[in-house]
Amino acid sequence: MNLLLAITVGFLYAAGIYMLLRRSFVKLILGLALLGHATNLLIFTIGGVERAAPPLIPYGEKVLSGDYANPLPQALVLTAIVIGLATSAFAIVLMRRAYVLVGTDDVDELVTTDK
Repeated sequence: MNLLLAITVGFLYAAGIYMLLRRSFVKLILGLALLGHATNLLIFTIGGVERAAPPLIPYGEKVLSGDYANPLPQALVLTAIVIGLATSAFAIVLMRRAYVLVGTDDVDELVTTDK
């Protein structure tokens, strides 16, 4: 399972970097989204994908006992998803405004917006 996840993470990183190197602003945003998804999957993979009990301390006990799921990777990925969504929304609005002003989504032609 870990090998499959590692290959998937590598493929997502490679596809994201390839999209970042394209000249289109839309492909740049898609590349950033792919890099974000690859990072989220990498955090899950490093944290250990396992089926275990939720990390709840029973009433009257002081510590967790037995196997339990690690809540830290889940919290980190949830936070990263929210931040990635906000960043993508901002980039899409910025791209739309640049397209209206310049008339193209080519990154090389976005040198100036004095039109």
